[in-house]
Amino acid sequence: MTHGDPGPALPEGDNSETPELLLQRVARGDEESFNRLYNLVAARVFGLIRRVLRDPAQAEEVTQEVLVEIWRTAARYDPGRGSATAWIFTMAHRRAVDRVRSEQAGADRARRVAMASVEREYDEVADAAATRLEQERVRACLGGLTALQREAITLAYYQGHTYREVAQLLDAGLPTVKTRMRDGLIRLRDCLGVGQ
Repeated sequence: MTHGDPGPALPEGDNSETPELLLQRVARGDEESFNRLYNLVAARVFGLIRRVLRDPAQAEEVTQEVLVEIWRTAARYDPGRGSATAWIFTMAHRRAVDRVRSEQAGADRARRVAMASVEREYDEVADAAATRLEQERVRACLGGLTALQREAITLAYYQGHTYREVAQLLDAGLPTVKTRMRDGLIRLRDCLGVGQ
């Protein structure tokens, strides 16, 4: 063969090699028929998938998956149910839609997990910090009360005792305890800035 001579023409697949015939041969494991079928449909399969997915890299990946599936499942093709190209394009469309749904579900799941963890972490930290700050403020304000006021309020509000029980525990008169608690609560309110 000389340099200018292209040599014998490679079989392009004549008109008698329909996708149906090629698919039947592929079902029997004929690699050459698969190559011909690939050359016949790959660009159109990619175009269809590309319209669904938009992303060229994903479209290429799904196209390869579809072509591998054609190789593996060619025996499932039933000519009585439609043309070979319709079977192939239906498979391609389904794969593309499945990929879109999978990507969307993954993105939604990641978004939900991220939002839940951000909200939970923020809420937990914010609540803990607010509670701690509030407790420190209350302790500081309690420290500014007289001993009798502080003890009376602690017994009544933190330990759940009645006025009468507080008076007995502190060995003080009931009117004195009530007055001290009222005065102590006013000072606490002012110190904490409640109602201002």
